[in-house]
Amino acid sequence: MTAYDALIDHVRQTRALSTAAGILSWDQEVMMPEKGAPARAEQMGALEAAVHTRRTDGRVADLLADAGAEKIDRSPAEAANLRLIAHETKRASRIPADLAQAIAKKTAIAQGVWAKARATNDVPLFLPHLEEIVALRREEAAAVHEGDGPLYDALLDVYEPGMTVAQLQPLLEGLRPRLTALREAIAAKSDAQPNFSGTSNKDGQMTLAHKVAEITGYNFTAGRLDLSVHPFSSGSNNDVRITTRVDEANPMGCLYSTIHELGHALYEQGLPADLEGQPAGASVSMGVHESQSRLWENQIGRSAQFCTHLYPLAKEHLGAMGLGDAQAFHRAVNRVETGFIRTEADEVHYNLHVLLRFELERDLIGGDLEVADLEEAWNTRFERDFGLAVPDPAHGLLQDVHWSVGLFGYFPTYSLGNIYAAQLNEALRAAVPDLDAQLARGETGAVLSWLRENVHTKASVNEPGAIVENASSQKLSSEPLLTYLETKYATLFGI
Repeated sequence: MTAYDALIDHVRQTRALSTAAGILSWDQEVMMPEKGAPARAEQMGALEAAVHTRRTDGRVADLLADAGAEKIDRSPAEAANLRLIAHETKRASRIPADLAQAIAKKTAIAQGVWAKARATNDVPLFLPHLEEIVALRREEAAAVHEGDGPLYDALLDVYEPGMTVAQLQPLLEGLRPRLTALREAIAAKSDAQPNFSGTSNKDGQMTLAHKVAEITGYNFTAGRLDLSVHPFSSGSNNDVRITTRVDEANPMGCLYSTIHELGHALYEQGLPADLEGQPAGASVSMGVHESQSRLWENQIGRSAQFCTHLYPLAKEHLGAMGLGDAQAFHRAVNRVETGFIRTEADEVHYNLHVLLRFELERDLIGGDLEVADLEEAWNTRFERDFGLAVPDPAHGLLQDVHWSVGLFGYFPTYSLGNIYAAQLNEALRAAVPDLDAQLARGETGAVLSWLRENVHTKASVNEPGAIVENASSQKLSSEPLLTYLETKYATLFGI
């Protein structure tokens, strides 16, 4: 066995332990009884300690050095493995084992506390836990930080390798003026927006969700679809698990949450099997991941053509919905309305929600904002951006699960995903000129095939930006997203 082979074997076993932790997290959200939380925290902490020990094992550095000295022409995937393992090892070696374990245990407990606090609008119940998490993440960021940029850069890198505040901030903040102008123009046409009426039961919503999953090409022999409080996707390759949620008064929430998570899941199911368990075979970043979910949810799922196919299915399983035809259905699923909940936001408002969270968590990690002042800061900035006063914490600070599980640096990848998706959509439609006709027939195979070839099978062999640029044949820019939104809503509302 060469040094490279021994290194990959070690990494595969480490990733197997990490995958086991992922299954425990899925179980906590979907299956675990409430009283299992303390034991689950111990289990998650123990697994994290074992993973951290393996990542910081001195033999990894030795094997990396020996593999680098081997006189072998490396394939692009092998070279990527060495690069990614070196980066991960360097980062892990800077994080003390007790800190890694403390983060895993604290977030496992805090997630359950957040769920209770959200259900009862009890901010004081959650804030002490959030204070500990922020302190731990600040400590982690300080341990791994390099360069002259803010501490937040070190956490961004976890989810979007190579991304910095200096690159991200102008890209995101540049969206605000044109999105605000578009929102105001649409508001003047608010009487032209049809809406859903009536209720739809759980069984009908879940049946429709399963049918749409089949239409997109989701492989149920390698995946699951379940219910949870907050929809999410987990797993990889042949064990991918997604969840959705059901609200009888809002059946579109279930449908489009499902399509969103399907985008994530299809990406994971499309990763190269021969690289499974290797760093080069994993998804490349959360921004690219989000591009897959947003493209399926919006550019495909909310297109006029796909809605033509979707409408009779929705009517069969959800009822009449107060919508007379596919055109009304299409306009309703693209309804623009200022609201409080990020996951329910339309395409015009969504990135404004992300901007709010990006600014808050950047300031939290940087020390410019303390947890004790977070609710006031949230409410003040929300009213500034949306013109509405937050009615209660469940519609404000407590609405997202992310901070309870320590995902600081994650929120910006949602907007990056929208930006990437718009670029990929332009390239997809150029490559498949009759795509609209296919979507009207409910045929999505060309979408999945193009994404498989240009994104999924690339895995992490290249950097995130390179994958998107190669697939879309253009540099990273928010212009395709803004053009897509302005064109779409000008057509819908005659503005």
